[in-house]
Amino acid sequence: MRALIADKLPESARQALIEGGLEVVFDATLSADSLLAAMAQHDPDVLLVRSTKISAAHIAAAKSLQLIVRAGAGVNTIDLDAASAHAVYVANCPGMNAVAVAELTWGHILNADRRIADNVADLRAGQWRKKTYAKARGLKDRVLGVIGCGAIGRAVITRGQAFGMRVMVWDPLLDADGARALGVELATDILELARYADVLTLHVPLNDATRGMADADLFNALRPGATFINTSRGPVVDEVALAEAIQSKGIRAGLDVFCGEPSADGEWVQSLAGLEGVYGTHHIGASTNQAQEAVAAEACRVVLEWKHTGQAPNCVNLAINTPATHRLVIRHADEVGVLAGLLELLREAGINVQRMRNIIFSGDHGAACARINIMGPLDDGLIQRLRGTANVLDVKVLEI
Repeated sequence: MRALIADKLPESARQALIEGGLEVVFDATLSADSLLAAMAQHDPDVLLVRSTKISAAHIAAAKSLQLIVRAGAGVNTIDLDAASAHAVYVANCPGMNAVAVAELTWGHILNADRRIADNVADLRAGQWRKKTYAKARGLKDRVLGVIGCGAIGRAVITRGQAFGMRVMVWDPLLDADGARALGVELATDILELARYADVLTLHVPLNDATRGMADADLFNALRPGATFINTSRGPVVDEVALAEAIQSKGIRAGLDVFCGEPSADGEWVQSLAGLEGVYGTHHIGASTNQAQEAVAAEACRVVLEWKHTGQAPNCVNLAINTPATHRLVIRHADEVGVLAGLLELLREAGINVQRMRNIIFSGDHGAACARINIMGPLDDGLIQRLRGTANVLDVKVLEI
């Protein structure tokens, strides 16, 4: 079994996979056409990436590919539709870099309040401007608004509470009991949250529901002079609307992510990043040694568990609901050809199998139980033929 690591991961990842019995190809320089050639050449069973973009062409190029692991949380750089069409698992490593991103978030919050970066720039330029910079508002008793209460959002919340801030949150999956457990106030929607927030910070994945969620309405709801932080993904923000709010309302922004980020180091001019009041970093939220080692370890755990069990932890592209209407529970002898005969009867009847699991029991009798989800219904004649199959002990039909 071969794994291709096509991104910058710690050496510990390669060693863990080798010790787990995989052949490993490690080339952090691969991307676009060079990755396409490598996929065809090495034909890996497993592909591990961090920020490298994976297209439908990359997935199709490796006939043996069964698993893609994103060494991080977001999977927007991977063509999930193409992976699903080729029956390739896509798994991520959620929460492993949460503390690192939360730490950078707080670096941005503190910097926006105290203008640390501007202080440093003036001192390096030979300017002493104490009167200019001795006007911070301070954070204690201010309102910290958090959009998204996943692992990163929660890490930000605990640090905000340590700073003595009043924390309000919005998350569609968080209810009143969950908010009480976190010791936070629950907003009814993001606009209510924005109206109260002195600092508003985003911690959401990029998907159809979140793309552009920080829009003109949200920035209009923010108080003049408020701080806006984004360390999630650039496209969750309408950058034109944010630029307008910065210029018209004195909003300060700490941004680790932008729309259209380049894939390699070099010159890059971004109008939003150049505005006064915007403090930008280079999408480095997860880039600490601690975080990278934790993510690498989780990525390897996913690969090795999949290798040993056939199940991919943290898989993001499996169907949650299928068209299955019935479940067959078939107890049978663990003999060659029993399942094949049962499935052939279903095929002849034009019945599609949606999910199947065959469980083997201990002991010397060699018994098993197959649970098969199907698009039914089955007629009585077919049920009798299933029950009459050699070495079948019993067949039950349940509605799902």
